[in-house]
Amino acid sequence: MSIYVGNLSYDVTEEDIREVFAEYGTVSNVTLPKDRETGRKRGFAFVEMGTSDEETAAIEALDGAEWMGRNLKVNKAKPREENKPFGGGSRSNNFKSSRRY
Repeated sequence: MSIYVGNLSYDVTEEDIREVFAEYGTVSNVTLPKDRETGRKRGFAFVEMGTSDEETAAIEALDGAEWMGRNLKVNKAKPREENKPFGGGSRSNNFKSSRRY
């Protein structure tokens, strides 16, 4: 399981995050997503730690903590959902339009 870290400064680096979370255990991976078009950091990260006890300790200590001038939002990451198609859904036979095109 990984940890979601939100409300990050856009100036933060992977090394900064690794350093902070290392106080609570072994950091096995840090992912700092960037915008596809601009390449700018998106203001959140995912951190994977060695054990679930280390993750819990980091979440309890860092959620709501001020870091780099911002209050962090730290919790267990939710599983990624499949990309859903855009649009308002499908029209079923229950919807009859009186308009003719």
